[in-house]
Amino acid sequence: MADVRNPTPEYLAFWRERHVCTLTTLRPDGTPHVVPVGVTYDPEAGVARVITGRNTRKVANILAAGPEGARVAVCQMHQARWATLEGRATIRTEPEAVADAESRYAERYERTPRENPERIVIEIALDRALGNA
Repeated sequence: MADVRNPTPEYLAFWRERHVCTLTTLRPDGTPHVVPVGVTYDPEAGVARVITGRNTRKVANILAAGPEGARVAVCQMHQARWATLEGRATIRTEPEAVADAESRYAERYERTPRENPERIVIEIALDRALGNA
């Protein structure tokens, strides 16, 4: 298991590469909801971020968990390498938080995200890192 705040250079390098990830949230009935997303990882802050629209099922699942947030996992893989980050997700709507997350996304994915006035940030306070990267 990697340390979320002090990952190995190889683990961090893998999270800097351009890969589509998955986000797993739990529906109110407890069943998993897994969707493709772009993820940015900030080990210094112990946070991962996902930008998305405010009216998505993943956001609804997180909000349904209450003010403490929801347990979630983000994962990426490429051939035999994989990495998963787990933690508690909350929703951020402040313009500065959204702009910061968009900037991080643009850097990692080498493209500016499309304009979306309904954009919010899923911010994940990380507590576990797993992988073979």
